[in-house]
Amino acid sequence: MTSATESTPIKKSRALSRRSLLGAVAASPAAAVLLGSSGTAAAAAGAGVTSAALDGAVHLSANDMTIATGTPSLVMWNQGSTHLPVWSLSGGTAGQSIVGVVAGLPADAVGLGVELIATSLNNGSGFETAFRVHLAELVDGAPFESTYVLATPVTNPAPGAARDVVTYTLESFYTITQPGAPVWLRVQREPGDPADTLTSPMGVIEVRVFPVFDLEAPVVVQPAGGYNSWPMIQAIQNKLVCVYSRGIGHNISEDSRAVYARTSTDGGSTWGAETVVANTPLYGEVEVGKGLDNGGAMLLWLRRVPSSGGANIHDLYRSTDGGTWSKMATPTLNPTPVQISDIFHVPTVGLMAFWFAGNYSSTDTSKSWGIVKSADDGLTWTQVTVESGLSLNDWPTEVSGVYLGSGKILAIGRTESAAATTARAQYQLTSSDYGATWTRQRTNIGDIRASTPSLVFDAATSLVANYYYHRGAGILRRRVATASTVFANPLAWPASEAVVTGSRSMWDAGNVNATEIAGSHVLAFYSGVDPDTAVLITTVNAPTNT
Repeated sequence: MTSATESTPIKKSRALSRRSLLGAVAASPAAAVLLGSSGTAAAAAGAGVTSAALDGAVHLSANDMTIATGTPSLVMWNQGSTHLPVWSLSGGTAGQSIVGVVAGLPADAVGLGVELIATSLNNGSGFETAFRVHLAELVDGAPFESTYVLATPVTNPAPGAARDVVTYTLESFYTITQPGAPVWLRVQREPGDPADTLTSPMGVIEVRVFPVFDLEAPVVVQPAGGYNSWPMIQAIQNKLVCVYSRGIGHNISEDSRAVYARTSTDGGSTWGAETVVANTPLYGEVEVGKGLDNGGAMLLWLRRVPSSGGANIHDLYRSTDGGTWSKMATPTLNPTPVQISDIFHVPTVGLMAFWFAGNYSSTDTSKSWGIVKSADDGLTWTQVTVESGLSLNDWPTEVSGVYLGSGKILAIGRTESAAATTARAQYQLTSSDYGATWTRQRTNIGDIRASTPSLVFDAATSLVANYYYHRGAGILRRRVATASTVFANPLAWPASEAVVTGSRSMWDAGNVNATEIAGSHVLAFYSGVDPDTAVLITTVNAPTNT
């Protein structure tokens, strides 16, 4: 895998852990099952049961799988006296995939993950390869395609030397809806994906399927009853402040949309009464960015959109308690941003936030992004354009940034591409000179869809956590990495882990926003189905090096 950074488990969760499965799997006679090309099912070899008992995963060897599409080959690769059966998937022919069925996952599993073990006969140093997995539960009384999910392509470095064995995580969380049902899976190489640059074959040795258990249960901040959405969460000393907007639908300009806040003094277990932050007549108002000033007061960017049409206006509000708010700035900006994101501190500069401007047309190339910065604690702001004339696929939006130290800034941007390829992976933006110059690169974070990132950096551990909501799949995910590792290599982000699940309604859930308090990360998001959505939070342990 591209990184081996460890993090503490999610609170109360055994997410991605296999050790607790040893007893359950050892006690069960169920093993991997193969669907042959004739359509008949046969039990896998006894070794499949043994390997499941050893590490808690269900294993499909090359001999346990068969052709699904194209013309992959089941061959024997050997070196000396070591002979290894593999499925050889071409690096030049698209549409090659293999298929199998697994059973025997514990009845209390709420999800599963899929790992691929592979190799190559060629030196792949400096090259990338892309795979994806197709998944479906085979539920009694339902069509076998009824639970089908097409996972996003996953890009990873190719084997660094001939015959090196690599492990790729193709999916970290697929939701189980029918406990005990067999799971069909199809593994496909994607040589047509822009990230797959290795032209030589890859040999699939084994597919591992592992269970995922009890995830966190979210806490309701604002229950459904109207379209409560796009929340921001910020810690002010020992108090949490959650800000959200409410309207009648997924519409930023509706006159009925206003901004509200609630506070919590017990870490988010309970929340106080709702207060109004802003409700300007003839405007739709939405919170778009938050942060702290140098004195520890909360700053909040609000976007005002005229309900009759016209340019966006960004107002900066300030509060020392999360209940009383005052407008402190309305900067004149050109180009007019779609929105300004979270505020963070940069030494020698002051306060900084990212902005992006343009429209969401796939044919327009007038899109841009940059930063705003303030040297007087938010009273006045200077706008800097970093890139302009961008297409939709090259446009980083809703960027979250953190200052790492020594002039280095790391940021992750959402992408608006709907392509079913790695072209929709999140962007990484980096600066080594306090934000004077920037580099934009694509990451390997592809299990997303219009997913707004939220970063939390811990200077004590040098770990950065990237939280994002996988829209359509209904999964709030986390990736944790050593900041210096991903700063130098945006393709080195480790596989994601599931934190909590929510609505799968594409636009009616998402927009995670994170803050740190007392060694924990608190995450706000919204979830529901139009016209009723709720604002929720969940709390997880901050990652550590242990």
